[in-house]
Amino acid sequence: MFGGIYRGKRVFVTGHTGFKGTWLTRWLELLGAEVHGYALGEVSVPSMFGVVGKTDSLIDGRGDVRDLNHLREAIAAYRPEMVFHLAAQPLVSESYDDPVTTYGTNIMGSVHVLQALRELDSLCAVVMVTSDKAYENVEWAWGYRETDRLGGRDPYSSSKGAAELAISGMIRSFFPKDGPVRVGIGRAGNVLGGGDWARDRIVADAVRAWSNGNAVGIRCPEATRPWQHVLEPLSGYLALGAALCSRPELHGQAFNFGPSSPEDVEVQTLLTDLASAWGWADPTKSYDVVNQMPFHEAGLLKLSCDKARRVLRWDATLDYEQTVKLIAQWYVAFYSGTEAMDGFTAAQIRTFMHHAQARGLRWAHSPMAINRS
Repeated sequence: MFGGIYRGKRVFVTGHTGFKGTWLTRWLELLGAEVHGYALGEVSVPSMFGVVGKTDSLIDGRGDVRDLNHLREAIAAYRPEMVFHLAAQPLVSESYDDPVTTYGTNIMGSVHVLQALRELDSLCAVVMVTSDKAYENVEWAWGYRETDRLGGRDPYSSSKGAAELAISGMIRSFFPKDGPVRVGIGRAGNVLGGGDWARDRIVADAVRAWSNGNAVGIRCPEATRPWQHVLEPLSGYLALGAALCSRPELHGQAFNFGPSSPEDVEVQTLLTDLASAWGWADPTKSYDVVNQMPFHEAGLLKLSCDKARRVLRWDATLDYEQTVKLIAQWYVAFYSGTEAMDGFTAAQIRTFMHHAQARGLRWAHSPMAINRS
């Protein structure tokens, strides 16, 4: 899987205590990688990192990507062979409450990672993760391509667009194509999966309410998103990281990673389907529509993943029904208290990989390198 490239590799992951970061770290460990995390700490109570727990093999480093000197020291000491930069302020609502931290973390955090990597003199593949919200969203019906305009009208979106410009400028100025450090950019958004308890995230808000027997309040029932399980973009980031190791022509390129389904799924449909899997007698009563709009939210946002399919031979794994099933199963297992969630999470990763193999996806049929511990 992924050509076995991750077995034994020293991998540095910023934001490893976050929702996506915890899933990625656990997957890397299953692939046999040696993982060094770098993050401020757990992002919510409960949190995915707190629930899954720290493994014995994980180097649980703590630090702020806005602290260049500390970050530089951590990277220099570890001498990573691969880097996944996920550390970010990821919430639109939080960006309105604290725009300074949002811009500082998302823009300068990215600059600091690349500045620290300038000192490496050995081959290192780097995946800088941004967001689908880096695009200037005019809410057209077709998917944004990697060459479309970047932008953003709110602090979060504009911080991601600006981060992309900064990353591009750093690459062009300091990372030549024949140099040891190769950088790729991954764009994805609206990921769903077990272990997300972030504020103002639709599934997280829902399971918090449902676990107490309450309906969840939603603002935009007819809004659509490119809903995807968290493992979908992570498989794309891993595929990109593996490809960078052997394909220097990918240096500096950006890739979209989105769901396989071409259909737009509305918020109310997603909640109804999740509530049904959760066990609501009448899933349509699992949510209430509220009128307050404390901040701007886009109504439509889609990505074109044609480039990832063509260049990386990557494609999404799950259909919509499989996505809903995995999400519901994880939260039901957690709230029932009957499962060890580290093992349950690892089992879901293996299930995802088996689905990918069943679909005949190229990255899933490379030589297997899965740690069964």
